[in-house]
Amino acid sequence: MNRAIRIPNRWRLVARFAAALGLAGAVTLTGLPGVPVEHSEAAPVTAKLRPGTGKRCDSKHLGKSYDTTPRNSGFPTTPGTNFDAWKGDPKNFNYPLPSKAFDGLKAPTAAEEAKALSKVPGDRTKNVEAWKKQAAASGDPADRAMEIYARYLEKPRPKGFDNFFRGLVTNESNRTKGDAFERQVVRDFRLIGPDWLCEVYVDLFDADGKPAGYRKYDAYNQRSKEFSEFKSNSKPELSQLRKDRVIAKSMPDHTFRFVGAKNFEAKHRKLVDDFNRDVERMRPGKTNQVRGFQRQYNLIPQTKPIPGYSRYDTWFAPGCQGGPAGQPRLAAAAAGTCGSRGPLNDRVNGSGRTLNDAKQIQAEARRLDTRGTMPRGGPGGIDFTTLELRYVGGLAKGKGMQYSMKADMMPDPDENPGFGGQEKVQLASDALFTWLALTPDKFWVNLNPDEPNRVMDAKFASTDAGRVLLEADLQMKHDFFKAMDPKTDLGKRYWAALPKQNGNPCFPGLRNWIEPKAAQVREQDGGIYILDAPLALKSTAQKFATPGNGEPICDPGDAEIKAAQKVIDSMIVPEVEKIINTAPQYADLRRVYTSRVAAEWIRQQDAKQESDFRKIINSDDVKRWPLRAPNENWDKDELFKRYRKIFINGEFTYDVDTDHGARVYIVGGVDFSKQPKKNISKVRFTTENRTLDTTTTTSMQSDDTSYRDTDILYIGGDSSGDTSGGNPTPTPSPKPTTPKPTGEPTGTPTAQPSHTPAPTDGPKRPGGDLAHTGSDTPIGTIAGVAAAVIAVGGALVWWMRRRRSTTG
Repeated sequence: MNRAIRIPNRWRLVARFAAALGLAGAVTLTGLPGVPVEHSEAAPVTAKLRPGTGKRCDSKHLGKSYDTTPRNSGFPTTPGTNFDAWKGDPKNFNYPLPSKAFDGLKAPTAAEEAKALSKVPGDRTKNVEAWKKQAAASGDPADRAMEIYARYLEKPRPKGFDNFFRGLVTNESNRTKGDAFERQVVRDFRLIGPDWLCEVYVDLFDADGKPAGYRKYDAYNQRSKEFSEFKSNSKPELSQLRKDRVIAKSMPDHTFRFVGAKNFEAKHRKLVDDFNRDVERMRPGKTNQVRGFQRQYNLIPQTKPIPGYSRYDTWFAPGCQGGPAGQPRLAAAAAGTCGSRGPLNDRVNGSGRTLNDAKQIQAEARRLDTRGTMPRGGPGGIDFTTLELRYVGGLAKGKGMQYSMKADMMPDPDENPGFGGQEKVQLASDALFTWLALTPDKFWVNLNPDEPNRVMDAKFASTDAGRVLLEADLQMKHDFFKAMDPKTDLGKRYWAALPKQNGNPCFPGLRNWIEPKAAQVREQDGGIYILDAPLALKSTAQKFATPGNGEPICDPGDAEIKAAQKVIDSMIVPEVEKIINTAPQYADLRRVYTSRVAAEWIRQQDAKQESDFRKIINSDDVKRWPLRAPNENWDKDELFKRYRKIFINGEFTYDVDTDHGARVYIVGGVDFSKQPKKNISKVRFTTENRTLDTTTTTSMQSDDTSYRDTDILYIGGDSSGDTSGGNPTPTPSPKPTTPKPTGEPTGTPTAQPSHTPAPTDGPKRPGGDLAHTGSDTPIGTIAGVAAAVIAVGGALVWWMRRRRSTTG
């Protein structure tokens, strides 16, 4: 009969775990034109180009008409495919967004409502116009604020002021951002001369020949008969595609192209492909009748903040920190005398706090986005759970800090939008200041069943950074035992590989802890790029006085301890370490650790030259970064009691095929007292992270800066208070030579490779050259020498981890 731990007839292992760690100017807020909303009962069945439709693209967007259309006008077209992508680096361009400067306004008070309605009492529409006229004449932000309030009060707004203001900014963006994107496309791809018309309308008719709506195209080539639709968010709309199919059937000599400023997501590319297949079936023998084209653009809003009217957040803003938590600092941020602004702040403030909130915000944003100008995915397009700090810089005295965070895009934001961005950014910011305010000897936690009075430092326990470390330690023990489960392939192999004593698998009590591996960083451009910040799981044998349930099964000697540790280190540790570095349950731990890397660099820079962080560093005061909701009542001692109960009574019960049992004690911790890093070489950084420097710079200005051709987003801001997003100046690209026109019309578009060579002819636009369509990126030489240089690497700066014999 098999023997068991207090359970007859079968052998059971009771696993117990423990842990030781260680506008300026006139602002037009009214009359923002959008695409007209059409309404028709009958379904369209035929279509016809509206007579006299459209305006020449060059005169509309460039302010000048050209006599001829150059031969290299138009978009790259690759034979045999219906989809092309520009291979050059991303390009930035600006668009005005002045109404964003009033994003600090709150819902009007009763007194403000009375004042906002006072211009033309009894006629709210004329009242709006009166405030608009006064604001335009005075240029006073206070008058602009009253204009906004008057517009808000013009008609009932059941969804509240915040929703109204988001709509106001979206409507302005529809116009200014959409126009800027169209203008940039016209300039970059030379949609000039008599062949090209913009804003072309096609009228739709029902079966009785009655009007049934219309379809507006952003550009139309009269000679090649190609309609083009521009989408800065690269998302074709189903309502438009339904009309496109009617037009394709009625106008069989016309083709279609969808032009995006970002990568088309797979589902949106499929819409283009499906439309192309439908049109090819309508036109036997003709292929690639519908094409897609994408070029990476970063659209940068131009907003000049106005103190007292613009919203400032306290995140990553040293000027808003250092004192007790409370209203004075928050009031200073609201007044614009301290605080941070930028695309990151805009995106997280515009995201929902809950999934239900996010879905409502997402639906409303989609309704308002008439020209496809929202960043990809809309308000819920970011997976906020993956946010991690990846760059800090700009530490000059009085300038606060520049910052950029990295996140994944949500795969299906309309059905499952991202939410909770404020909570994640707040945690990363609070952790940064916690790591600065406390000395590194406090950055450990200890779940040792023998030491209930040494769980963690009391001040560290009052912060969310400390809470995250202790909870991650407990989670790690759970995952460690889960990896041992003999029902899994790994667990089965693990138990079979352990040394035996009297026929029983035998291993000692264990102490496991999490510590940093060397973070890969690059220090340049006045800041630090955090490329990778991995965590390690360590394990060693240790005995404990606290008794557990069950009976001892074996008493391993030195040889058995060494053999068992080898099995654990080769099989269980790598599996759990992978989970720590990738699984969602450790996302907060990874988030606070990247803030730890950044904080250590800030310490070093401040030691060289005083920064705005000087009063915070080693102040031993963390009251400004307390435990926040929903964890404001979290208690380290309560967690220790829960842990100790599990240690004594066990959490897992495993059936193991043996005649005997085994007892397991496993304890560990998290120790961030040291932060080792490796500063890689310039060549390696440039080779392995091409354009990351310019991507990071742009991320402080644009709300949709993806890293190259991936679904990885960089988004940031700064706390200088000068401009929205800090308006850092990226390194300019060389200005290409502008060719002259050939005088020949386009005719049928000539097939071109997707990476178009530099053109040799083309007209000049007023005030500068038409854009170069080739790539100036000199990567060949870099790639050629990379293999030799990577092995050398850069200067290594190491802080060796201090091992703690008792606390981990």
